[in-house]
Amino acid sequence: MAHVEYRQDGPVAEIILNRPEKLNAITPDMAEALQKAADTINKDRDIRAVIFSGAGEQAFSAGSDISLLDTYPDPWAFRNRAEYNDIIRSIRSPVVCAVNGFALGGGLELALAADILIAAENALFGAPEIKLGWIGGGGVTTGLVSAIGARNAALMLMTGDPVSAQKACEWGLVSEVLARDALMDRAREIARSIAANAPIAAETAKLNISAALNMPAEQSVRYERDLQTVCFATEDAAEGRRAFAEKRPAVFRGR
Repeated sequence: MAHVEYRQDGPVAEIILNRPEKLNAITPDMAEALQKAADTINKDRDIRAVIFSGAGEQAFSAGSDISLLDTYPDPWAFRNRAEYNDIIRSIRSPVVCAVNGFALGGGLELALAADILIAAENALFGAPEIKLGWIGGGGVTTGLVSAIGARNAALMLMTGDPVSAQKACEWGLVSEVLARDALMDRAREIARSIAANAPIAAETAKLNISAALNMPAEQSVRYERDLQTVCFATEDAAEGRRAFAEKRPAVFRGR
């Protein structure tokens, strides 16, 4: 796929932005490749977790390739382009994003589209679009306000200045900050831990988190209870109860 590498190791898939000479800036062809990867993952019920990262030492992603933004014939064509952040959000399995280096503009939005976000010590997170005369449109405002609160989001969005991995962790934007050479090992450890659990339960946990962010509290609790009922009726839940009674590890099959 065009500058997007896709791998699979058992129940864990990896998507790697692979255009390091351009700081993994996203092109329309790369958005198309991301869509193909997402479709592959969503069709394969054996995939239970996804790792999302960027190749090279400098950047996870610097966002959209600015040199290509003027190639759209009109603003409406730009509005209806393939939105790569929506593509990552469409992946049903839990997504662990590992950020090494810059996550700027659309790159920050890509990171925010994941479920779990960890970072190397050299990571920088920023929304610099305001310095060029526009704002982000891939969910950056919603994602930042949800993760770090309105005041910190305003600081990032209105100044365009980046924040360090350490500050991002203090604010709650990322869960862990690691040495650069430990980042991917930790991402794989998290993904394998998720993949060992019942996949239907993991996917419904993802849905419940989205509901908690987007629904009134009473409605999201009812939704959670409904999905708990769905999970409880699965073969995996029955296997979990048997394994608990028999004092052995459960073997989940996604049914």
